[in-house]
Amino acid sequence: MTGKIRNYYAGGNTARGFHSLYESNLQGLDKLFILKGGPGTGKSTLMKKVGQEWVNKGFDIEFLHCSSDNQSIDGVIIPKFKVGIVDGTAPHVIEPQAPGAVEEYVNLGEAWDSNSLAAEKEAIVRLTKEISSSFATAYARFAEALAIHDEWEKIYIENMDFNKVNQLTMKLKELFFGEMFINKPANIRHRFLGAATPQGSVDFVPNLTEDLTKRYFIKGRPGSGKSTMLKKLAAAAEQRGFDVEIYHCGFDPNSLDMVIVREIGLAIFDSTAPHEYFPNREGDEIIDMYKVAITLGTDENYASELKDISGRYRAKMNEATSYLAQAKALHDDLEAIYVSAMDFGKIQEIQERIKAAIEQIAGVSSK
Repeated sequence: MTGKIRNYYAGGNTARGFHSLYESNLQGLDKLFILKGGPGTGKSTLMKKVGQEWVNKGFDIEFLHCSSDNQSIDGVIIPKFKVGIVDGTAPHVIEPQAPGAVEEYVNLGEAWDSNSLAAEKEAIVRLTKEISSSFATAYARFAEALAIHDEWEKIYIENMDFNKVNQLTMKLKELFFGEMFINKPANIRHRFLGAATPQGSVDFVPNLTEDLTKRYFIKGRPGSGKSTMLKKLAAAAEQRGFDVEIYHCGFDPNSLDMVIVREIGLAIFDSTAPHEYFPNREGDEIIDMYKVAITLGTDENYASELKDISGRYRAKMNEATSYLAQAKALHDDLEAIYVSAMDFGKIQEIQERIKAAIEQIAGVSSK
């Protein structure tokens, strides 16, 4: 029997720049291999192979996906053994807590031909600068989109009954948790369910919620209280000792998109674009914030303003995405330089060393 793969992001390209939640997801590991090396040195491939081997052995794993490359991952965790491997290069620089005891640096640069790379120095420096510039422009466009989104929210905030939102939140808190308390510290993980990528918005909602018995799909408009309600429900779960997965918004990390409490089989999430889903199995329910708390006729009364705002917002988001795609294309050119200078036989040897170390930790004999 194969294990299960849980997919999420621990870092994202947001309106507030690159936002890292790696520390939250790497906490509690007994061993963390931090991979160092340039682009194209095989970090993602190595992690995927190690992860897949343990899945094939029947163990569950977590893939931390890369928001800047749809085909790559930035990390893999094997929760059973409290072991992880992570890409430790910028922008997700990992600060070690116990170097040597927990964190171990793995230098993939051992496998490259420095003379070959030296001959490409000018191209490497130029591409690196252009990639950085493309990301900076993308983040600036996302920030402009966020300012437009604030205009969008303002309309609904001014037409919202906050008492009704508070009443709904209290009702859900009672429904979900009742008088349940668990006598243990809550384990809290902060993540992203999706991300802005070179190919547009991507999310893993179906994967993250596939094993849960109760899913609540929050519908509503910008500014209708979805994130605030999720924050209050997450706090209530934590106070009661439940382990909580808190999923931040990949566009604005100060907002929340989803809360999962696996101990009671529960997920409640913002099910509006760009991660819009509808009930498709028993146990699924819709919570419509517009119906609950927004003044009747708001959509119609502000139709022209809303059309203008949504158009400007989409334009900025598309522009930002185009710069992420530009950064990816430049990164591909940079990777090609490193790939041509790599001895992947040595990378295979490094992978085998990591594999043997994990097997030793797991108490499994190498075959």
